[in-house]
Amino acid sequence: MWDRFYFRVIGVFILLNGALLLLKAWMLDNGVHHNVLLFGNLALALLSAFTYNMSRKGVQAESNSVFMLRVYGAMISRMMLCLAGITIYAVINRANTSKYTIFMLMFFYAVYAICENVSLQKIARQAK
Repeated sequence: MWDRFYFRVIGVFILLNGALLLLKAWMLDNGVHHNVLLFGNLALALLSAFTYNMSRKGVQAESNSVFMLRVYGAMISRMMLCLAGITIYAVINRANTSKYTIFMLMFFYAVYAICENVSLQKIARQAK
């Protein structure tokens, strides 16, 4: 099912990449790892599409247990993969880890989570 969520995610991805490209000079001056942010944005967009599909199937399920399994599974998988990504970044760049980079990645996570939740709320309202 192709719905507006994918257009939203693609739009958010393009906007965030555009902002990253416009602010590249400032980021490099402040020690932000630009390539990590570009890769993180792509990873979060793909992860958001995957977890949206899981959650959408849960919202449309007839059984409450299937709903709980899918929605919580999507949430836990998104959080754990993001935590793993940030941990890998911090371990690889132990001496040069940038707090700005980590906080920007967490902001990206919040933006994609909000986009996903808004779309899921619209599906839930239509189901009632």
